[in-house]
Amino acid sequence: MSNISTKTKLVLGMQHVLAMFGATVLVPFLTGLNPSVALLTAGVGTLLFHLCTKGIVPVFLGSSFAFIGAISLVLKGEGIGAVKGGVISAGIVYILMSLVVKKFGVEKVKSFFPPVVVGPIIMVIGLRLSPTALNMAGYSNGHFDVKSLIVALLVVICMVTISVLEKSFFRLVPILISVIVGYVAAVLLGMVDFAPLHMANWIGFSGEGLRDLLTLPHFTFTGVLAIAPIALVVFIEHIGDITTNGAVVGKDFFKDPGIHRTLLGDGVATIVAGFLGGPANTTYGENTGVLAVTKVYDPAILRIAACYAIVLSFIGKFGVILQTIPVPVMGGVSIILFGMIASVGVRTLIEANLDFSHSRNLIIASLIFVLGIAIDNIVIWRTVSLSGLAIAALVGVVLNKILPDNI
Repeated sequence: MSNISTKTKLVLGMQHVLAMFGATVLVPFLTGLNPSVALLTAGVGTLLFHLCTKGIVPVFLGSSFAFIGAISLVLKGEGIGAVKGGVISAGIVYILMSLVVKKFGVEKVKSFFPPVVVGPIIMVIGLRLSPTALNMAGYSNGHFDVKSLIVALLVVICMVTISVLEKSFFRLVPILISVIVGYVAAVLLGMVDFAPLHMANWIGFSGEGLRDLLTLPHFTFTGVLAIAPIALVVFIEHIGDITTNGAVVGKDFFKDPGIHRTLLGDGVATIVAGFLGGPANTTYGENTGVLAVTKVYDPAILRIAACYAIVLSFIGKFGVILQTIPVPVMGGVSIILFGMIASVGVRTLIEANLDFSHSRNLIIASLIFVLGIAIDNIVIWRTVSLSGLAIAALVGVVLNKILPDNI
């Protein structure tokens, strides 16, 4: 990637910001936290993650959806201080898990995640996200909203067209160009509301943002017990995300820098997010999708995106401009990105030369598919729930260990 100019890297960094922006600010909107603080903690968390992982894993950290229910309840019941204590505790759980992984070794961990488990898990990650992409594109109850469909289709067509161009600079930034085209179309169709832009400040956080930043953490029993255990559940999803990222890039991040370092990076980033008043951080599949589309894997570009996120968190009006991007625009982008993630799972299976005439492989893959896609979330205790992905991964790991190789 050394032949890519600095100017090009700056543009590619903005493309990664566009990919992560919607989901990162959606979590605080749903929980009651401040979006600007979430953007700040995403940027800072990403830089800390790269520091912990020797700067070689091209990952962006954003707001984790797994913690939405718990954070919402704790925020309403005990306030932002208790949320901070809970999120910091979740980060500590991440770090403890990284120490366990380091003690027992990466090969021991990898033995639980062979291609017959990893490939279907990666596919499930993309397929579980696919309904969200179509909903963002305007699909609901068997019907498409006409305006949303037009915008989303323009974005998809633009991305496909740019991606097949040979020896063109545009091939490096298909998402950025497609978002611009979709945004212009949405403006012409009257889908963009510029009112929030006029009301936003140029510089600084709102009063609520400052409150969230300055409030001291409180480690309450309810806050810690509701939020911290979720890190144990997200552990399996973290393994899947890092595996997916490595499959896209073509590197084994389990060996270098090691899964214990990626867990450490998540933990440190989440602890800092907790102190600042943001949601817990997690690795983002959206940005892995960008890597798959552009085939530019330079981790420095993700760090540039992190710096953009930090700057944008302090520039009120510019952040609001991104927030005015209509959902169907990002829906068109997501259709391609989430499909790319599922396709990486298929590639993993093909490259491993797995023989699906064996019942063992069929059983493991089929159960991962059905459980991972069909189950949304199962509440196991109060605000603690297991996602279908986590359940599917757990079943796949167990079956891989107990089923004999000769069936």
